[in-house]
Amino acid sequence: MPAGAFWPSELSLPIAPDFKAYAADPFPYVTGRTWATHRHRMHIHRPARVFCAVLIAGTFCFPATAQSGQATGFAFMRIEPTARGAALGGSLSAVCCDDAGAFLYNPALLHEASDRNFAASYLKHLHDMSAGFVTYSRTFAPYGTAAVGVRFFYYGTFERADQAGQRSGTFSASDVVFTLGAGRHYAGNFRFGVNVHLVHSSVDRFSAQALLFDVGVAYHEPVGQLTATASLNNVGMVLSSLGNTADEAPIDLRLAIGKRLRYVPLRLSLTAYNLHDIGRTPQSGGTAAAIASHAIVGLEFQVISAFALRLGYNHRRHQNLTSSSRLDIAGAGVGFGLRIRGFTLDYAYSSWSFAGLHQFTAGTRI
Repeated sequence: MPAGAFWPSELSLPIAPDFKAYAADPFPYVTGRTWATHRHRMHIHRPARVFCAVLIAGTFCFPATAQSGQATGFAFMRIEPTARGAALGGSLSAVCCDDAGAFLYNPALLHEASDRNFAASYLKHLHDMSAGFVTYSRTFAPYGTAAVGVRFFYYGTFERADQAGQRSGTFSASDVVFTLGAGRHYAGNFRFGVNVHLVHSSVDRFSAQALLFDVGVAYHEPVGQLTATASLNNVGMVLSSLGNTADEAPIDLRLAIGKRLRYVPLRLSLTAYNLHDIGRTPQSGGTAAAIASHAIVGLEFQVISAFALRLGYNHRRHQNLTSSSRLDIAGAGVGFGLRIRGFTLDYAYSSWSFAGLHQFTAGTRI
């Protein structure tokens, strides 16, 4: 079977270091075009419909560019780490102050209210892909609040074969991030924080590492329940890459504002993200569509303290994932949160048009 062709029962993918190029543009395989890659290739046997989903997952699971047109091997860091964040479409950057995973959006959100918070999250991705997150935070008065977290993304196990179709065992691909964060009060209602990420990405025997940082500031007015934040995420040094072309960090400049309404049990949040990339990525639909592609809207209804209903919408994700001209809720998230005697359980469903992702986060104070 010729390499680089798409067949009903077999898909041929280039092995690393060209793996990241595949993740950024899988469509040559579907359209019959081929790439000039290594003589060794990975042959993965699955039903064709499953692979169509995996193809799209490789491209749209998270934005695959650090700068316009540049593929990055660390784009998995853009996936929502918690169910609450996923249900809000990713608009968790202005939610203060006791969410255990909010510091991954902006380290300034590490607050004394999150002292001794422990949380674990699990995401069932397409097919046999999965992701998870574990975090713990602790306040050290008067210095501030620190948190440690570990994230992973597992892509599954694949069969290895050469161009002639000779199989030689299996291999796997995975990503791991170790994060250390700290945040503290500055003056008045202002806060600031810093995260440090040690990132490891691997495909078979190939690996890449990066040392990345987040810096953030936040303004939180507790009486009016207004929060405004700004952060620069995932900026730093790529220590090694999967291929000959150097990977870039998935930089993200964010501004966010959140407000709980006075007479309605509703919290509104609006996040503007990838602001460093405005104007670099072509957008159809004019100025309004270009602005919407950098915005995330989140709604959180909380009639009683023990239960919250959440909705979110990411327009860029909708544009990337929508599969037809009919009504399509791709890019939307929905979920709920339960809080019972110090125990929290969050659930999120994220629509991918042709499929949905389920994510759970459980937390408690220890």
